[in-house]
Amino acid sequence: MYNLVSPKVVKQLMMRHGVAFNKGLGQNFLIDRNILEKIVEAADIKTHDLVLEIGAGIGTLTRELAGRAELVVSVEIDKRLFPILDETLSDCPNVRLVHGDILKLDIENLIRENFANRPFKIVANLPYYITTPVLMTFLEKGLWFEVMVVMVQKEVARRLTASPGTEDYGLLSVAVQYYTCPTIVATASAKVFMPPPKVDSAIVMLKKRVAPPVKLKEPEVFFRVVRAAFGQRRKTLLNALAALETGGGDKQRMEHILRKCNIDPWIRGELLSLQQFADIANALVDCNISF
Repeated sequence: MYNLVSPKVVKQLMMRHGVAFNKGLGQNFLIDRNILEKIVEAADIKTHDLVLEIGAGIGTLTRELAGRAELVVSVEIDKRLFPILDETLSDCPNVRLVHGDILKLDIENLIRENFANRPFKIVANLPYYITTPVLMTFLEKGLWFEVMVVMVQKEVARRLTASPGTEDYGLLSVAVQYYTCPTIVATASAKVFMPPPKVDSAIVMLKKRVAPPVKLKEPEVFFRVVRAAFGQRRKTLLNALAALETGGGDKQRMEHILRKCNIDPWIRGELLSLQQFADIANALVDCNISF
């Protein structure tokens, strides 16, 4: 019906409906067939799959998903695009469009109403400015998604998949790797978008873990430790954790706990693995230390 990866077709659609690209909403529409297919293939969409798409745009990715899935629920924040979507998705009866901001919607209710608590997949060409909050919202809520395939800024992709001791390793790396197994599927230059952004992108697949990779006595303590360790990267682990402890902290006691975990108190957080963070958190729980 429509070749939505054609710059000419995209321009004609936008002009006919009197719609201009909104930079504030991070609107960069995909115009590369190869990258489009890589996104869909990474999600491994089957005929029985339920898909949540974040950001329908003009329906480029939506159409590809609809051609394979049982149902696609696509959330789009820009109401101006709905007349275009009504046109480009007119032959896709298994698509449900939802107007709203994904960060403000009642996500649990949205999923319950559309998917009846069945497992689903998340696929999105995410605007760069909402990437981290969107990822963390879905991960922290413990929703029943199986896999998340997202197009993100290349720099963010490196952070999601970073290993301890690397420049990109940080709080986001630990949080995402606690909940999922992230892998970079492919990279994409700015030229595959219209209009082109200022940076390159990457497709990342985040496969949800059946169980966390580490055993925690109190997960909230684990994440407090991680946040403290990366809060001021120049601080040693000892100083970062002692400053976080309620009442100002006891550095001598904290040093003893770290050494008991076989961790050098003077290293920095970016060198610790998930297991080491878990060891510290569990030891703090055992010692009844509050943050």
